[in-house]
Amino acid sequence: MTLTMVWSMITKILDICIVWIMFYFIFKNLKNNVKMVLIFKGVILILFIKVLSNLLNLYTVGILLEYVISWGPIALIIIFQPEIRNVLESIGRTQLLGRHKVLTVDEREKVVFEIMTAIEHLKRQRIGALIVIERNMSLQEYIVPATKLYADISSQLLEAIFLPPNPLHDGGIIIQGDRLTCAGAVFKTSMNPNVNKKLGTRHRAALGVAEETDAIALVVSEETGRISIACDNYLHYNLTLEEFRLMLLDELRPKAEVFYDADESEGDEDE
Repeated sequence: MTLTMVWSMITKILDICIVWIMFYFIFKNLKNNVKMVLIFKGVILILFIKVLSNLLNLYTVGILLEYVISWGPIALIIIFQPEIRNVLESIGRTQLLGRHKVLTVDEREKVVFEIMTAIEHLKRQRIGALIVIERNMSLQEYIVPATKLYADISSQLLEAIFLPPNPLHDGGIIIQGDRLTCAGAVFKTSMNPNVNKKLGTRHRAALGVAEETDAIALVVSEETGRISIACDNYLHYNLTLEEFRLMLLDELRPKAEVFYDADESEGDEDE
């Protein structure tokens, strides 16, 4: 085997790997974006009708679909520019580029304690709240237009922000690591048609940010006092305080630590 043949084989393998990586990231981000899923379904439907029209010799339908296919990509780019931009931004984000601080066990427990103290009070008083915690994906696009705080997390501060006379109580707050970065943040609401129509703006905004990023969104309902968590493209509605606390702890826990604990447990069993 000559050097040229070896190099040719390496380039072909590299070519295939790059294509697979591209498809992996596209489909990974596609499933977490409701609007992009709808676009994908629409494209598949148009292609299916086009193939069907060719098989059945539907001349007029075929001509119309040719125009749609020719100009469709340009129209999609113009109409769905924000969604396409979000997908491309998500593809470019990795854990190595994440700006969030990895909390120690003590720091994580303190953050959860302060949040839970505030959540319990807000739930009891039926004061609406939306708390979004950044993980690997940056929330900078929501932080920039919001009111900057950069304060240590405390239950008193969280409660004060969401108290109705406060001008920032209608928006959400964003937490990075163990710091409260901003208040009055406005998030895109979910467009998922399967969401219960009775859910208000806060719940839809929480689900919206959970669909577009890997953030954790905590919600307190102003009408009922019910507490919920939105993460990984799903809204866990009407949780008890204990369920809420355990889920928050689990979601804030670094994945590497989970594997480490699992390895330790296996080691203890062997002993």
